[in-house]
Amino acid sequence: MFSIGQLSKQTGVKVPTIRYYEQVGLLVSAGRTEGNQRRYDKDGLERLGFIRHARDLGFSIEAISALIDLQQHPDRSCQEATEIAQDQLADVREKLRRLTALETELVRISEGCDGDGSSNDCYVLTSLADHRHCRTEH
Repeated sequence: MFSIGQLSKQTGVKVPTIRYYEQVGLLVSAGRTEGNQRRYDKDGLERLGFIRHARDLGFSIEAISALIDLQQHPDRSCQEATEIAQDQLADVREKLRRLTALETELVRISEGCDGDGSSNDCYVLTSLADHRHCRTEH
């Protein structure tokens, strides 16, 4: 059995986050000692590792909940898990597209100023003050 602190150390998930995952139902409520301290078993540790990895990959709490539900029903098709992963991939690709547009605009703005003038004539400040100076939507 693991205390919440031990679980935190082994997974790198902070104690308040572990409590939150328990509160929203991603983690099964821990058993309690006579002193009312939470105690988690190996399954709890593995589940928290699963949640941590899924969060690192950007999955939402709702998506993780659906994936855990699928994991608990091994007789069901993995098509739903594939669709959840594909949705997450599409989200990541959209974020990358937006970040690339931001990068392009920031390069243009930062290269538009040599840094030698006063702040009154600064191209960076002028560009930030008026979105019409931007070449791309971001």
